[in-house]
Amino acid sequence: MTEGKQPIIEIRNVSKRFGKVTAVDNISLDIRAGEFFVLLGPSGCGKTTLLRMIAGFEMPTEGQIIIDGQDMSLVPPNKRPVNMVFQSYAVFPHMNVTDNVGYGLRISGISKAETRDRVAEALELVKLGGFEDRMPDQMSGGQRQRVALARSLVMRPKVLLLDEPLSALDAKLRAQMQFELADLQDKVGITFVTVTHDQDEALSMASRVAVINKGEVAQLAPPSDLYEYPANRFVADFVGSVNIFEGRLTLDEPDKAAVNCPGLGKIYLNHGVTGPHGANVWIALRPEKIYLHVPGEGKAVRAAAQDAPDGHNLARGTIKGMSYLGDVTLYDIQLEGGHIIRVSRPNLSRHDQEDFTWDDKVSMHWRADSPVVLLS
Repeated sequence: MTEGKQPIIEIRNVSKRFGKVTAVDNISLDIRAGEFFVLLGPSGCGKTTLLRMIAGFEMPTEGQIIIDGQDMSLVPPNKRPVNMVFQSYAVFPHMNVTDNVGYGLRISGISKAETRDRVAEALELVKLGGFEDRMPDQMSGGQRQRVALARSLVMRPKVLLLDEPLSALDAKLRAQMQFELADLQDKVGITFVTVTHDQDEALSMASRVAVINKGEVAQLAPPSDLYEYPANRFVADFVGSVNIFEGRLTLDEPDKAAVNCPGLGKIYLNHGVTGPHGANVWIALRPEKIYLHVPGEGKAVRAAAQDAPDGHNLARGTIKGMSYLGDVTLYDIQLEGGHIIRVSRPNLSRHDQEDFTWDDKVSMHWRADSPVVLLS
């Protein structure tokens, strides 16, 4: 747990411009000591530029970066208490694993005995014990990535920076390495700052995530808050799959709210949204929070939606698309008004996917705590 810890990195009103292009626009945030912090966003949003400014490879046009209490304005990259793992790993092809991992120690003048011990410790941390004499071209992508991690960890930095560290791996290995990276960070206790455009990576590894959009922080929060309580339409749309419908706020009280969505129907929420009455808003509804029913289950649907007034949080439509993904099946359903809504349904048994098929008429409901109202 890093909540309450002092920040190891303080970013104060930092901007970076390349000519007339603003890559980073007045960002301020703190990164706590010992946390796994992720900069998440689409290509070109400024996240890598921000990481490179922390590393010292780029200098801010405006603002200040403080690492471990020291202003980095005049500190070159090789003097900063950080190490960086690049997207390409940058493993020396002519050196074996031991020489790759110990390279930084050797050029720093560390004794042979200490270098040997620290290299062995780093290799055990990344599960490469026994690979000391292996050459990079004899290793898989995941193993080369571990070599790059060990080479950074052996220097015992206060902050480890990782630029798209899993992007070169195949899907299965990438999923495995997400857990291994999170476990490694927990073991060593070093602050990790990672850049990625992959929302699954961010949600699975991070203690906190800064979602970057057009050089600005769209939202800074733990992964569960980003997903369940997005601050705006961009975050809701970028983090996970979501249905978004435009509507008008017709009721807003401390413990309840209602939105009239022409494309979806009447939406009831069991909490207030602090928006002006009659305001144009957006409803965000995650596909897995929608329940499907076959025709003729009207009583069951009403009973299931009993946390909302009659006529609210219900919809009907026709299945126009299906995608079987093994653990879940995705359904694209055309509502009676013509809009399309996506529903995700878990396949809890071998035959769950057979309950519905193309062109079936279906009913849907969702709980009053499932929709999120977005004011921007």
